[in-house]
Amino acid sequence: MKFSVEQILNLPGIKVLNCQDIEGLGLIIEIQVDSKSSKCPRCGKASHSIHQHHWRNIKDLPWSNQQVILRIDRRQFRCKNCQKLFSEDLDFVDKQRGYTKRFAIEIVKQVLDSNIRSVAERNDLSESEIQSMLDSLESDISFETSEIKRLGIDEISLIKGQGNYLGVLVDLDRRKPIDIVESRRQSEMTQALQSMGNEVLEQIEEVSIDLWKPYKSLVKELMPNAEVTIDRFHVMKQVNDELDAARKQQKKEANSLKNKLDRDRILAGLLKSKYSLLKNEDSLNETQKEKLKAVQNVSPTLSKMHELKEKFRNIFNTAESWGDGVLKLLDWMYDSSLYFPKTIRTIFRWFGDIVGYFEQRTTSGTVEGINNKLKLVKRLGYGFRNFANFRLRCLLSWHFSVKFP
Repeated sequence: MKFSVEQILNLPGIKVLNCQDIEGLGLIIEIQVDSKSSKCPRCGKASHSIHQHHWRNIKDLPWSNQQVILRIDRRQFRCKNCQKLFSEDLDFVDKQRGYTKRFAIEIVKQVLDSNIRSVAERNDLSESEIQSMLDSLESDISFETSEIKRLGIDEISLIKGQGNYLGVLVDLDRRKPIDIVESRRQSEMTQALQSMGNEVLEQIEEVSIDLWKPYKSLVKELMPNAEVTIDRFHVMKQVNDELDAARKQQKKEANSLKNKLDRDRILAGLLKSKYSLLKNEDSLNETQKEKLKAVQNVSPTLSKMHELKEKFRNIFNTAESWGDGVLKLLDWMYDSSLYFPKTIRTIFRWFGDIVGYFEQRTTSGTVEGINNKLKLVKRLGYGFRNFANFRLRCLLSWHFSVKFP
């Protein structure tokens, strides 16, 4: 079956006047609106009076890797009703742009899977042209907040090592970010949450946060009907951090031993043992299992701490009810008082919010998954120093649903 140029071009209401394949330029397609009249934007009356013709060259989607230039006859009409001149509307290209809307959307799709520099080189565009395409789609980002019931609050560092954290708000049920906030400071986070409206905030039933008090204060102040749940993985991180600190201390103490045989034996057992100790035991490969045994043979302290670490993890995996979880956690705290003092102090401070997990079973797994994708966006952008650009790129990654003909 043969297709005409108009069918392949697929721009409804447009007729093709001419098509040429020019070496070095690509396909040059002359087009015009297939109508003898146009509606005046002021009074709404149709006009048949053509005042003059304006020709524009704009980029369109390539055909079989061949560049396509649309040479458009954008006619100017005179309205006999209001005696004003106007140019006919072209719904497939924005004003003052040198490319079609669908070309811009395709470029943005490429950017979301790559980075601006590579896409610019691949499509013979400037980085500023691509940035303008991204900016033009900002108004298309929308997120329905009226159904939010469970909210996740977390943060991400825009520039690693500088301590400047962005706030991340996530709809846990839809698994999408609601907003990226320029700072996790309470004032900025308050403003971002208040922009959702009191009606939305009052309907939120649960908020999952990490172990940072300002987040809890935000929930109590702005979301009166929400229960706070401390994510189990942040508490697990406290346990792992304390276990790893003990591992480092054991190595330090071993290095100070005067008996060379004892020193070498213990250091050999502890060598490259970090992941064998911290990784879930049921996920260890054979080499890591052997290393774990070696650690257990040379350090009774680390052996016991690893055992308690695994028990802690299993409490959250196996607790059958809120009461069962609370009792098991209290027992663990009693058994671990000599080995995990910092973690136990943290659990005491946040006990009510931590045990909320046993009732709601909410975790920040969704939030962490989103944060990992945000980090990927950051890497693809070679590190964003402009927050507005970073926020736009991130939100487009989840809320980019613009369709074109």
